[in-house]
Amino acid sequence: MSTNGYSNWAVDMADVGAIYPFQGSEVLMVIVGVAFWIGWHRIQFVREREHLEKARHTGDEEKVKAQLERY
Repeated sequence: MSTNGYSNWAVDMADVGAIYPFQGSEVLMVIVGVAFWIGWHRIQFVREREHLEKARHTGDEEKVKAQLERY
C-alpha cells in the first residue's frame, strides 16, 4: 500500500522528499497540539483550584490559625 504515489522505490531518495504520512499538515498539527496543551493546563488549573478551595474549608479554622501563628 502506498500513500505517496510511489510504486517503485528504486529512485534517487534526494528527489523523493518527505515520505511520512500527512505531508503538508505540520502547521495544523502544531496549532492543534498547542491548543490541546493550553486547554489541558486550563482544565488542570480549574480542578486544582477547586481541590485547594475544598481543602481550605476542611478542619477547624481557629486551630489552623493558631498553628500558623506559632511559626
